[in-house]
Amino acid sequence: MEASTLILLLIIVLLLVSAGKHVIYPCRNSIPKTYPVIGCLISFYTNRNRLLDWYTELLNESPSRTVVIRRLASRRTVVTANPLNVEYILRTNFDNYPKGKPFTEILGDFLGKGIFNVDGNLWLKQRRLATHDFTPKSLREYVTVLRNEFEKELLAFLNAAAEDSQPFDLQELLRRFTFNIVCIVFLGIDRCSLNPSSPVSEFDRAFQTASAVSAGRGSAPLSFVWKFKRLVGFGSEKELRNAIGQVHSCVDEIIREKKRRPANQDFLSRLIVAGESDETVRDMVISIIMAGRDTTSAVATRLFWLITGHEETEHDLVSEIRSVKEITGGFDYESLKKLSLLKACLCEVMRLYPPVPWDSKHALTDDRLPDGTLVRAGDRVTYFPYGMGRMEELWGGDWDEFKPNRWVDESSYDKTCSRVLKKVNPFKFPVFQAGPRVCLGEEMAYVQMKYVVASILDRFEIEPIPTDKPGFVAMLTAHMAGGMQVRVRRRDPSLSP
Repeated sequence: MEASTLILLLIIVLLLVSAGKHVIYPCRNSIPKTYPVIGCLISFYTNRNRLLDWYTELLNESPSRTVVIRRLASRRTVVTANPLNVEYILRTNFDNYPKGKPFTEILGDFLGKGIFNVDGNLWLKQRRLATHDFTPKSLREYVTVLRNEFEKELLAFLNAAAEDSQPFDLQELLRRFTFNIVCIVFLGIDRCSLNPSSPVSEFDRAFQTASAVSAGRGSAPLSFVWKFKRLVGFGSEKELRNAIGQVHSCVDEIIREKKRRPANQDFLSRLIVAGESDETVRDMVISIIMAGRDTTSAVATRLFWLITGHEETEHDLVSEIRSVKEITGGFDYESLKKLSLLKACLCEVMRLYPPVPWDSKHALTDDRLPDGTLVRAGDRVTYFPYGMGRMEELWGGDWDEFKPNRWVDESSYDKTCSRVLKKVNPFKFPVFQAGPRVCLGEEMAYVQMKYVVASILDRFEIEPIPTDKPGFVAMLTAHMAGGMQVRVRRRDPSLSP
């Protein structure tokens, strides 16, 4: 928190306390502890650097698994980890819970009118334009791109790293790889260097800054502070303006180049052919990059970190991967579906470390959630996958353990004797949203993560360089704090795992 915000907060609290002793007494039995006028501003500010865990603690204290956050100068916020409420928000009464203007105001400077930041007809139009890239035919072609890029780029890097035993940041390596895949598949442009030690491009650095500052707006203790700084062009808002300018400049150049050399095979070309304005095309490109840049790479990295402490799971994974590979001769769209234990591991990672830890809507009209919580028109309504993954009543007393078998139906096997995964209520596990706005790229994300993880585990052993448990950083998308330094060594293909 910047010094100016802290000083302003202290001034407000002192003024309120000086106005009368009644201000300092909390409302009875409130969760979180809430005072007249200032609400829970003090608790919110105290926990501003650990909001995910603070919200989770509050939700565990609440019998309904829903809490109402009231704080000075901020919109009333309903936060829920109740699957019945999540289903009501995302499907049953979908029309009453759009993203809303308050949300688009926070992210509008960066995401503009891209698909993740709009509602109504504009959202529906962009969604229809994007569906072409997520059909079974497109996903089969996508696996071909993954294979080519893995063998030409990622495998070459890992072979060299295994040869000289030099450490590297696995998360950064995978992030660059997935960024390249997004650029090739959706934008049809050249890729960047995979070497994590090579300098980050200006575009990449600007994108990171814009993401971080935009996310900070949403969790700011006093929203009018960032609005004032934006108005006068000061501090982090000045950084944001400069970063967005760089991002826009780079994307605009990509669009101009695509217009000079059109190719109807990629998403960007289809947007241009469809006659969308340059601004709309730019905003959609930024949204696509954001969706594919950090999410799958962060999940895959966390999986590699988790299985190093679970040797039996790693053994079973390698056995499954090699068994499928031996039968099919390699990994294609169909054979990847047979990697059921790997998918269970990925689900377990996302239960504990969802790539989007929370998501918010804004109520159009007064309403009441299934658990009885009153919602007022204009309220921010947040469903909370991070907290849901930590609810004992949803996942049992061992919710804090990495147990992929919780996703496996132990009594069922398919015709090939592969494990069958349980059907889990998507409103209990809404990491890809659910209902009408369910993520179009869900299957593509699983395909990418399965291919990359399986191809690496089949060939290499990952050895993390000992560190403390890595933190979980939640911006617009989440990732491991500080990355993951590792060494790799080749796994003997002639030996059983």
